[in-house]
Amino acid sequence: MTSEASSRPGWGIFWMIVTGVLFIGVTALVKLLGTRIPASEAAFLRYVLGLVFLIPFIGAIRNIRMDRETLGLFAARGLAHTLGVACWFYAMARIPIADVTAMNYLSPVYVTLGAALFLGERLALRRVLAVIAALIGALIILRPGFREVGMGHFAMLFTAVLFGASYLLAKLLSGRCSPLVVVTMLSISVTIGLAPLAALNWVQPTWFELLVLFGVATLATGGHYTMTLAFRAAPLAVTQPVTFLQLVWAVALGAIFFAEPVDLWVVAGGTVIVGAISFMSWREAQLKRRAVTPSVSETKL
Repeated sequence: MTSEASSRPGWGIFWMIVTGVLFIGVTALVKLLGTRIPASEAAFLRYVLGLVFLIPFIGAIRNIRMDRETLGLFAARGLAHTLGVACWFYAMARIPIADVTAMNYLSPVYVTLGAALFLGERLALRRVLAVIAALIGALIILRPGFREVGMGHFAMLFTAVLFGASYLLAKLLSGRCSPLVVVTMLSISVTIGLAPLAALNWVQPTWFELLVLFGVATLATGGHYTMTLAFRAAPLAVTQPVTFLQLVWAVALGAIFFAEPVDLWVVAGGTVIVGAISFMSWREAQLKRRAVTPSVSETKL
């Protein structure tokens, strides 16, 4: 990151706020979609409709060449992301928006653990403490024994792990391929991976449902673009705390439009998790290390 980029924290915060609004829009549309369309089919249609955004890059895509090992990494990432997206759609239709948003914050924690286990990153004390704090935050959200923990909550736990794995694989691939290739291969591999899952229990979508899913694809694509602008404008340590606003908006959205009760325990748990992630990011920046802790928004569909 250049010194010029790091000297524009205001723009970094602005673009991360926009990113949060777009991703909250994604969750709202998926919630609006409901459960009539099976989760795997809804996810498949979202990715099929999202392929339209790759049309300007067809020429570059046709020239993609890679070795067998790189293809294997892309296949592994596609599989992890495919299962993660299917779990996310399943959870989004069944548990409150705030729960989904808060539990999605766990993905960067799993990335930190995965980087230590598989990429040889040193698991320093600050990371250990931050991981422990984040897991405590997850327990605050779930409160096993004190609230009903449904299949949607378990699906989100798997989602966080799978998206974390997808991010780590993307880190490996970014050293081998251009960002365009990494993004393109993810879209193509996830579309292919979801196709057989969608075909197992296909329900004919209405035009309204297709419009909603195209909206999901549009907002998600826009969110990833504005997130890139935020990272160019400011360090992760600056933009990371802003992701907490997504939880605030998720709580408000669920309460106002979907009659979901405001659960202060979920807000508290999400706050603990975001605080832990922000601390890790800040310490990485202070020590001028190559950060492995991604933004919460980086580990989204």
